[in-house]
Amino acid sequence: MKYIHGTTEFHIEEECVLSLGKFDGLHRGHETLLEHMMEQKNKGCATVLFTFAIPPRPGRINEVQKVLTTNEEKVAICEEQGIDYLIEYPFTKEVMTMEPEAFIEMLASSMKIRGIVVGTDFHFGHNRRGDYHLLEIYAKKLHYELKVIDKVQYENRDISSTFIREEVEKGNMEKVKYLLGYDYFVEGVVIHGREMGAKVLGIPTINIIPPENKLLPPFGVYVCDVVVGDKTYHGIADVGCKPTIEGVNPVAVETNIFDFNENLYGKKVRVCFRSRERSEMKFESLEALKQQLEQDIAYGRFYVQQH
Repeated sequence: MKYIHGTTEFHIEEECVLSLGKFDGLHRGHETLLEHMMEQKNKGCATVLFTFAIPPRPGRINEVQKVLTTNEEKVAICEEQGIDYLIEYPFTKEVMTMEPEAFIEMLASSMKIRGIVVGTDFHFGHNRRGDYHLLEIYAKKLHYELKVIDKVQYENRDISSTFIREEVEKGNMEKVKYLLGYDYFVEGVVIHGREMGAKVLGIPTINIIPPENKLLPPFGVYVCDVVVGDKTYHGIADVGCKPTIEGVNPVAVETNIFDFNENLYGKKVRVCFRSRERSEMKFESLEALKQQLEQDIAYGRFYVQQH
């Protein structure tokens, strides 16, 4: 997959089918959209997802926003889905004030568009004036086929990034998985910590520091899967600041991988949250913490066996 970002100058020579949106978390609401794009890919068209480097929020261009998928995670998901091009276009002041007609013309001058796939709620251009009706008008002029996808619902509500974000913030990870179509995850490089788990508690763990803009579930302990390369392991993950450990601790994801003793320092891992077990707690002693962690591990093993 080709990842185009940090520039307004790009050109795709291949005939392509294009979809536009925020794509903060490629979820079940996007499945039909992606299926249609893959049908066109099988007919010889390259698949292109066009989004913005910063999710548009008028007047707040420079604000760090919490996202379901960071740029790096979005690249990984797109590769897994078989997308050929991911374009993250800079959301500049010029783009924010661009009229929708000019935006369509810009896209058409940068790639050979043979198809566009969007949802019924897609809006673009200055004051969000553009919609799929405008894309229909331009379809004849620019010779592309437009496919408009109806919203997918769950519990009488449109599946959307906002819906999923709310459930992540509640810690409802099983529901989040259904809405996404896959486990919610965080990726990072394993760093050296204080090694309290292995040396003091006798429970080895790996630590990753999540990106600043990554939306995390509530602090607490979760049953998880850990992806290392092409292998997947089971474990429990603690999201939080280690309140029992003295000092100022950064927000981290600390994970015990069941029956695993390999050295992962410096390696990239993906921690997938399957189910929330409990909230973060401060214990009176390290021994009390150890006893609770042993219970957490027992619960995690039981959960994996049952699911």
